[in-house]
Amino acid sequence: MRISDLRPATGAKHRKKRVGRGMGSGHGKTSTRGMKGQKARDTVRPGFEGGQTPLYRRLRKRRGMGKSARNLGIFARRYAEVNVGRLQGCCDPGAEVTPEGLLEKRVIRGLWDGLRVLGEGELSKALKVKAHHFSAAARAKIEAAGGTVEVI
Repeated sequence: MRISDLRPATGAKHRKKRVGRGMGSGHGKTSTRGMKGQKARDTVRPGFEGGQTPLYRRLRKRRGMGKSARNLGIFARRYAEVNVGRLQGCCDPGAEVTPEGLLEKRVIRGLWDGLRVLGEGELSKALKVKAHHFSAAARAKIEAAGGTVEVI
């Protein structure tokens, strides 16, 4: 098979409809626009509803931060979150866990306004964890395993 042998599938390509090219074409005189009226004489812009108040003016305007800020408000903080069960699998006993270290190990995707440690899962290793915020359950589990908690 050569590149010169390639052809589009049968029926995949269509000729452009040539309107207004005389009576013999089948699309002459009114050029498939019907008789009289606005759509026969000129184009109707998208969203035009015949003089009725259009939908985009009937609906209220949505103001805010948009999806990128997750509509949390202008003063909201975005934390990278990690559960203590995830620390169990990624860190050695006695290790110092920092936000930068977790970012290097790809445990978290980014450090926006800090690191928040949550209490989901079990922890049996003694770890020294440094973060910007700890939930009460996370703090209790880390200290019960013999580790320490430090708020940055």
